[in-house]
Amino acid sequence: MADALEGLGPGTDELEDLLAVALEAAEAGAQVLRGRDTAQLHAVNKSSEGDWVTAFDVAAEDAVSEVLRGARPYDAITGEESGTYVPGQRSGVRWSVDPLDGTTNFIRDIVYYSTSVAACDEHGNWLVGVVNAPALGRIYYAVAGLGAWVRRNGRDTRLTGPVPLRRGALYGTGFSYDPAVRREQFGAFLETMENFSDMRRLGAASLDLCMVAEGTLDGYSERGLHEHDWAAGALIAHEAGAVVERPDLPPPPALCEEEHTDPSAIVNVYEKARVASVIAAWAAN
Repeated sequence: MADALEGLGPGTDELEDLLAVALEAAEAGAQVLRGRDTAQLHAVNKSSEGDWVTAFDVAAEDAVSEVLRGARPYDAITGEESGTYVPGQRSGVRWSVDPLDGTTNFIRDIVYYSTSVAACDEHGNWLVGVVNAPALGRIYYAVAGLGAWVRRNGRDTRLTGPVPLRRGALYGTGFSYDPAVRREQFGAFLETMENFSDMRRLGAASLDLCMVAEGTLDGYSERGLHEHDWAAGALIAHEAGAVVERPDLPPPPALCEEEHTDPSAIVNVYEKARVASVIAAWAAN
């Protein structure tokens, strides 16, 4: 990580510190996922037949949160499974955590799943993002304004996004758990595919976005995502040079105001703000 950021100029120390924490936290989650055991999945439905949570989702989020709270005790944390935690004394930094993106893949032993960790400031600007895909042996990461990289076999390679106007362009997407929304998506899908030669459905938004960053996919969009699904991957794709559309979610009110004495009010407002959204990324012309 330090080697990748070396020589990028002054003012990077704080971002480098945040990235180091994000890498450690994502690795803690990924280490839990490496212990995958079908006898210990304990999978249950959350909101629909296709929306699962396992014991590994919960354990991975606990592992990520332990690292974040230990290293950054004054930061807020929003986890997919546990919601938003706001400490009494607040730094202004908030973490968005998806401990296991691609839970269905994980259950079915399909290798496209990850632990995703990202941090933003009090204005909602995304600062660092890490997507650790243990079954793929890849760690994607980015720092705002400084670029994006992928680590394979201990080697860091800078990401530069998809090649514009490439022949045989590949499109990535995902589909809603809601049958009514799926029907709408299928209708729009035909029009979208006029600009692409083929499509792939990986089942993990974080990795779809990282593959746009890597240039493996030429474009990606999906409806019905939540912030934890796209926070890290969208920053990685953006920093790799892709055009990225993502929601500007308002930060919780008074996140950094010490006189605000009711953390539950902050949590309630933020939880309403991080509802399902549309995300898209594609090659810059």
